[in-house]
This record gives sequence, C-alpha cells and structure tokens, in this order.
Amino acid sequence: MTATTPILSPAELMNELAGSRPPVLLDIRWQLGGPDQRPAYEAGHLPGAVYVDLDRELAGPAGSGGRHPLPDPEAFGTVMRRAGVSAGVPVVVYDGGQGWAAARAWWLLRWTGHEDVRVLDGGLAAWTSAGGDVSAERVIPHEGDFKPNPGAVGLLDADGAAARARAGVLLDARAGERYRGEVEPIDPVGGHIPGALSAPTAENVGPDGRFLPADVLRARFAALGASGGSPVGVYCGSGVSGAHEVLALEVAGIASDLYAGSWSEWSCDPARPVATGPAPQ
Repeated sequence: MTATTPILSPAELMNELAGSRPPVLLDIRWQLGGPDQRPAYEAGHLPGAVYVDLDRELAGPAGSGGRHPLPDPEAFGTVMRRAGVSAGVPVVVYDGGQGWAAARAWWLLRWTGHEDVRVLDGGLAAWTSAGGDVSAERVIPHEGDFKPNPGAVGLLDADGAAARARAGVLLDARAGERYRGEVEPIDPVGGHIPGALSAPTAENVGPDGRFLPADVLRARFAALGASGGSPVGVYCGSGVSGAHEVLALEVAGIASDLYAGSWSEWSCDPARPVATGPAPQ
C-alpha cells in the first residue's frame, strides 16, 4: 500500500496508533553541528518510537561525496530492520520540529523502496502541543524484514544536477545568503550551481514548523517554474534540507529528484563552476 500523502497531523497519528495497523515510529532528532540528540530522545519520545542517528545511520562517511553522502543501502537496511521496519507496515518519522532530519529518513526509505512512509508534520513540538503523550521507557522493537531496493525515487549526481539546471528546474534549498555566496559557514566555496534557482526550504513552513497548505506551496513552486511541466531537481548543503524541499514539493503534488551530494560535494571539486549573486547564472 502506498501512502496517499507524505505528511500527517498529530491527530491523524493518534488515530492510527489507536487503530488495528499502527505505524512503526522513528525518532530522527538531529542538530547540524550540534550535540547528539539521543539523550533528548531518552528523556522523552513518542511512545514506542525508536531513535535513529542521522549522522551515523542515515549517512555514509563524509568525504569527496559530501558531508552526508548516502549510506550503504545494505547498512541502511540493517538499521531499519533493527528499528522494526518491515515492508508491509507503515512508518512515521519525526524530529524535533524543523522537519529536515525526518525528511531525510523519509526520502531514504522512499528511495530504497518502502511504499508507506510519512512525516509527522511539525514533529515532536506539534505532537506535544496537541496533547500527545511522551515516554522515557526503553523501546526494544521486534526485528523488521525490510530489504532495501534503491532507485524507487529519483536521485541526481553532480553531472545530473548540472544538466537539470540547463534543461529543467534546479532548486537550491539553502538560505538565500548562502546561495548568493555572501556567506559560507561550512563548505569550501560560497555560491550556487550555475542555473539553479534560490528556493529556501525554510519558506515552505509556517512559524510552527508545519508545512504551508498544498495550494500555497504549489503557487510558490510554480512561480519558480516548478509546476510539473519540466523535470525538477533539488539540492542543499549536504542532502538534508534538500530532502525537506523534495517533501514540500510532494505535498504540492510535484515530483522531484534529489542531488544528495549537494553543495558539499559540488564545491569540493575546483573544476566545477560556481555562480554567485541573486541571479541563477
């Protein structure tokens, strides 16, 4: 069964958890450059949720492929099975509220063939605001049977991203000042892939961290040329916030492909061109 929508509300999740086919819950709390979030998970999480570490389990070793290259599919499958994920059982992922880390897990599960995975809109913050319970109990899940089959959704490499910018739409999900090259706090060079359009993923959500309505997102992306008529690609700094933009596009009903290596891979090769300023070129 394929999930009909990539996100769900706290109320919808409460109903599903009380039903006959409750989803597996994965806690993907993470902070870029911040402390390990496992202690926060252990202090309180959705009842039954299993913690998954983004840096160690949803990414491979950093290097020429970027700061968060895709994990080895078999290693990812082992992590998912250990967390209780099975092919025929729905999965709901959440994080602290920003949505980026949860979207990374959502995208990886989709890419490796899981057909029923969704993101809790607004994450843990929305859950507790809606009166949802949290628990500090240790969770020992039953081993799942999920076997990854990569390639179920679109993935771009550096050459593919460059081509998408020329013949299609390539969206840069980072903050506008990083796109323009005014600041670059992490990667070796500031700027953007020539031809890419600035579309900060932070503008896809409201102040509460929940996605804007689908029609509002659809209008936003249409103004950028992403309306479904041309192939769409997305990148960010290292393939995390870009996954959140892919999720926003899906909420709007627009298919897109993720350049997982993103700017951290692109910018580490001095032979690749770099554009700066507010214009795509």
